[in-house]
Amino acid sequence: MASSSCTRVLLLCCGSFNPITNMHLRMFEIAKDYLHRTGNYKVLGGIISPVNDAYGKKDLIDSVHRLEMCRLALQSSDWIKVDSWECEQNKWHPTAKVLKHHQQTTPAKYMTNKDAQSRGVKRRRPNQGESTQDNEENNSRVSPRLQGRYKPVKLTPSIPNTQRFVHSEAQDQIEGDIEIKLLCGADLLESFAVPGLWSDQDMEYIVNKHGLVVITREGSNPHKFVYESDVLYRNFTNIHIVTEWIYNEVSSTRIRRALNRNESIRYLVPDPVVQYIKSNELYHKDNNKHQKTMQGCCLCVFIHAFQVCWQGFVK
Repeated sequence: MASSSCTRVLLLCCGSFNPITNMHLRMFEIAKDYLHRTGNYKVLGGIISPVNDAYGKKDLIDSVHRLEMCRLALQSSDWIKVDSWECEQNKWHPTAKVLKHHQQTTPAKYMTNKDAQSRGVKRRRPNQGESTQDNEENNSRVSPRLQGRYKPVKLTPSIPNTQRFVHSEAQDQIEGDIEIKLLCGADLLESFAVPGLWSDQDMEYIVNKHGLVVITREGSNPHKFVYESDVLYRNFTNIHIVTEWIYNEVSSTRIRRALNRNESIRYLVPDPVVQYIKSNELYHKDNNKHQKTMQGCCLCVFIHAFQVCWQGFVK
C-alpha cells in the first residue's frame, strides 16, 4: 500500500501506434508494477498520445484510424486512455512540447478532492446513474475534424464512470504534485544518439524535468547507453530502467509486415483492433494495387471514349 509520501505519477507514451499492439499495453502494466514496487511512486493513470500525421513516417496511416484503434484497444482498461491533442494540431510537435502540454493541462483532471479544496477549485465526481457516454468521450477526445472518416467497431459495454479515471478515497489522501514521466522502450532511449533527431535542449528538458521509464528489450543495453551519454548520465537518477523478463518482441512494424502477407495477427493485437483493421482494409498493399488498377481502368475507359468521340468529330 502506497504511503502518503509517494510521488503521484502519470505515464505518457508517445509514438506512431501504427497499429497499437498488446506490447504497447503491456509496457504500461510493467512500468506501473515497477514504480509501485519502489514504494516511492503512485501511478494514477496512463496516457497514449499518437503522433501527428505531419510526422511523415513511412507507412504511417491517417491519425483518425490510429486514434480509433487505440480507443478500441483501451476499452478494457480502467486507468489508461488515449489523448488526441497531438493528432489534432496542424503540424508535428516534438515530444518535449507534448510533455509540456500535458504537464500544463492533464494533472487537473486527476486532481483529488483534497487538492481541490486546498486550491479553491470545485471538483465534481460523476454520479452512479450517469450515462457512460461521457466516459467514452473521455477515453477518446476526438475533434470533429477527425470524426466520420472510418468504419466504427461496436464496443463492449463501457466500465461505469465511477470506476474509470476517478480516484478512490484512499488515493485522495495522497498529497503532492503530479509528475508526468515519459514511458518508452529501449529503442527510443537509443535514438537520443541519432544525430539531428533530438535537440540537446529537448533531451535535457525531458530527462531532467520529467524523467524516463524505459522498458528493456532483448539485445538492448540501456545502462551502457546511459553511461555513454553525457545528458543521460547527468540525469541518471531520473531514469528508471525496467527489465522485462517475459520477452515479447511484438512490434507495429512486424504486425504491418504480417498483414501485408495476409497472415493472422490475432492475439498479437487486441481483437477489436483486428476487427477494425479488417473492416477498414488497412495495411494491405493489395488494396493499394487494386485502387491503382481501378484508377488505371477508369483512365483507359475515359481515353477510349475520347478517341471514339474525336473520330466521330473528324468524320
